[in-house]
Amino acid sequence: MVLISMFRQTLTDVAFCLACDPKTGLVAYPAGCVVVLLNPRKNRQQHLINTSRKTITALSFSQDGKYLVTGESGHLPAVRLWDVSERRQVSELQKHEYGVSCVAFSPDGKHIVSVGNQHDMMVNVWAWKKDVVIAANKVSSKVTGVSFSEDSSYFVTVGNRHVKFWYLDHCKASTPMPLLGRSGLLGELRNNFFCDVACGRGQKSESTFCVTFSGLLCEFNGNRMLDKWVDLQTSVAQSLSLSWDRIFCSCADGTVRVFSPLDLRFVCTLPRPHPLGADVASVTQVDKNPDQMDARYPDATAVTYDPISRWLSCVYADHSVFVWDVTDLTRVAKVHSALFHAACVWDLEMFPDIPGEMVASVRPVCAFLSCSSDSTIRLWHVDERTHVHSRNILSTDLLKIIYTGTSTAALQEAENLTNTDGQPVESRVGVRTICVSPDGKHLASGDRDGILRIHNLSSMEEILKVEAHDAEILCLEYSKPQTGLQLLATASRDRLIHVLDATSDYSLVQTLDEHSSSITAVRFNDTGTEFRCSHHTVRKTTLYDMGVEPSCKHVAVGCQDVLIFNISNGKQKKLYRGSLCDDGSLLRVQIDPSGQYVAASCSNKNISIFDFRTGECVATMFGHSEIVTGLRFTNDCKHLISVSGDSCIFVWRLAPELTISMQQKLFQLRQPLKSVFLLTYFCLHQVLHSSPDCGEEVCQEMVKVLSGALTSTKAELDLLPSSWPPNSAPWGSEVKGEGDKALALLEQYAELLLKSVERKLESKM
Repeated sequence: MVLISMFRQTLTDVAFCLACDPKTGLVAYPAGCVVVLLNPRKNRQQHLINTSRKTITALSFSQDGKYLVTGESGHLPAVRLWDVSERRQVSELQKHEYGVSCVAFSPDGKHIVSVGNQHDMMVNVWAWKKDVVIAANKVSSKVTGVSFSEDSSYFVTVGNRHVKFWYLDHCKASTPMPLLGRSGLLGELRNNFFCDVACGRGQKSESTFCVTFSGLLCEFNGNRMLDKWVDLQTSVAQSLSLSWDRIFCSCADGTVRVFSPLDLRFVCTLPRPHPLGADVASVTQVDKNPDQMDARYPDATAVTYDPISRWLSCVYADHSVFVWDVTDLTRVAKVHSALFHAACVWDLEMFPDIPGEMVASVRPVCAFLSCSSDSTIRLWHVDERTHVHSRNILSTDLLKIIYTGTSTAALQEAENLTNTDGQPVESRVGVRTICVSPDGKHLASGDRDGILRIHNLSSMEEILKVEAHDAEILCLEYSKPQTGLQLLATASRDRLIHVLDATSDYSLVQTLDEHSSSITAVRFNDTGTEFRCSHHTVRKTTLYDMGVEPSCKHVAVGCQDVLIFNISNGKQKKLYRGSLCDDGSLLRVQIDPSGQYVAASCSNKNISIFDFRTGECVATMFGHSEIVTGLRFTNDCKHLISVSGDSCIFVWRLAPELTISMQQKLFQLRQPLKSVFLLTYFCLHQVLHSSPDCGEEVCQEMVKVLSGALTSTKAELDLLPSSWPPNSAPWGSEVKGEGDKALALLEQYAELLLKSVERKLESKM
């Protein structure tokens, strides 16, 4: 399996969640256990996957751009060195006990410095080419930033009431020594929280620049003394990026201010991104839209500067990424942007593959929806070739955002929530589950307060909102089209299942109250409007999810293992391990559209694909840093999409052999096989012999050509298992049961074959 796309940006230690290759302009940011390497010019992603399954917390490029160093969280974290061009790990250092908050390459490329988090407190200097630590020491406060001097002779760390200069002149690779440090002279700013630091370049190589959380830009001289500072005119500042002639400071409310490093003179303020809660489909020009007086913008949390292209990459608190062209500060333009979920993604749903003008106008092929704790439902599309379907300029993958709440507080990362009145922000409610009706007209969603919402997917407007349950809704399911009914089932933590009639304004049909605990999954089978308990099965472990195969004969249930039950008698048919390791439980199971494979996510954050019949594991993948909350196969069977509590959406490209196998099976399920062949042959034969213009000799020749053209097709169809009763007439009720769609398909098929026969006859006569 190959990870091809990722709809997510992870905010970790703010300033160190973003880096830029100074040679190629690649922008690197973490997403769970993965580092995304973004080419803003081509809008292409590459990925570095951390095999330790630990969250990436910091990263930094080497000066030549050949290597990338990363830090991670968790117990006994490693500092890992990656070859960027080959996308592989080349070395690692394990000297920290808890988490790594900062990493940096020295400009000469000889050393890497890593700083542990507030539980670790270690500062290590690593001569990575010799794989040895040459110096180490401890800090006494939380460190949030580190920067090397231009000549690589020292580096500076900053944090809570902390600015310290560490010198490497006495360090030798052969003998590890205590790291020598000297504190900066903070003066009257000694009680400030210093968020980020950058050592000067060029004429200001002896200076060191810092920003404080309270919104001050400070300069330290060559004697470690606080020389001057300016007020950024903001409530919060979090990071800065430095070039020889500019300082970029990220501030609150989407503001990025630019100063001159020579004298800290204010230069300009960059354009803001989209307002929180904006309709992304209606935004036309981000960089030229005037600020709205009552609008609120996401805080700018990290910035990094590309000195070659003179582009500035910014990450905002709503997890959006913008790249600005700052070549001319009087005409700043947006180069690239992408919008992502700001919190845990709970569920996703593929848009049904339905022909028709109405659906085609709403979404492209391979569209899917996701819901999140940020109280939004987002419509995405997967297209590896082009992005012609994008309806907005803010994101090439995102088509639409549905906001289920009126407050913008949930749209930002929790740590970045601020309130102008000084009051604590309201807690997140969030959308817990979603489901699309089989006809593609309605979207049902349930939130953590038990509220059911129905949206019209043509207009994206809310048409129904009702308090359906007393607790959060955990699952929604529409009935299958072949039942002839349009029902919606809602299952909740309040132990109730409500069955609603979608054709009658979602009126209540029946309430099922047989469960004694939270209901984690509900699925429809072929049924009527009367619901009763026919089988009762109890297991010692929690049953988290289930999926029904296309034939509706068996159901796969996820718990400690994958359990296969016979639906007709309720008995367990098979059991196979859902995880390759002994620990962990299966949280999600999803059967592919053909019914050949089942994808399962485990509490150990792994995703596995099993053969549904044999239980053989055919693929395993990982990359999420939190549990996987949802899985879906795309309608074309080419991709698997996963969502997680780390707010990431991963799109995995399936192996070609798996895709081919599923598509072949789908062909068998969706085509009436021998009946189609026999009916088409019968129709063509009747047409040919009833034609008044055809003589007997011509008719015989046409039948001969027709027979030859269809012989190979019949031979191939004979090798396939028929899905129709063998004793039925070729024009019997099974074909009529396919409805108008099947008959129209047969007519088109017959017409194409007839034209082919006519062309061959013309060439012979």
